[in-house]
Amino acid sequence: MITMDDIVREGHPILRQVAKEVDLPPSEEDKKTLEAMMEFLINSQDEEIAKKYNLRAGIGLAAPQIGISKRMIAIYLTDEQDRLHQYALFNPKIISHSVEMTYLETGEGCLSVDRDVPGYVPRYARIKVKGYDLDNNEVTLKLKGLAAIAVQHEIDHLNGILFYDRINKEDPFKIPEGAAAAL
Repeated sequence: MITMDDIVREGHPILRQVAKEVDLPPSEEDKKTLEAMMEFLINSQDEEIAKKYNLRAGIGLAAPQIGISKRMIAIYLTDEQDRLHQYALFNPKIISHSVEMTYLETGEGCLSVDRDVPGYVPRYARIKVKGYDLDNNEVTLKLKGLAAIAVQHEIDHLNGILFYDRINKEDPFKIPEGAAAAL
């Protein structure tokens, strides 16, 4: 079981590396890793389990955050419409995106960053993502709102980018041009 002790914190060089593609079909080891990442997210949102194991709640996790430089992400969140988004993806890639931008009014957080970093993080309002699921099926997802933001945040991890790299340094709360706050 993954715990906070397994989460790599900012300053660790792996968080600034571009992660390697996962060979497909995924190995049993890669599948187990991705399943454990999903299990962590589910556990982190369960009050009892989170308290027992001292887990910080998370809605997304990328393999580099547990010290593995491979292109794997897990997402587990309930969106604005109360829909559950549960994705475990190998080699996720944004294949198209909206011109419109969005941001979270509360800013973004990260399991690898143990401090608040205030500011708006500009993200695409809508994205289309292609990747492979645990059974090696190609999956295409059309996402918007919080789910789109979370997937972009995790794909950034695969490219060595942390959320605060995207915050406007001169004016952290400057609304990104043409952006509307995500609901």
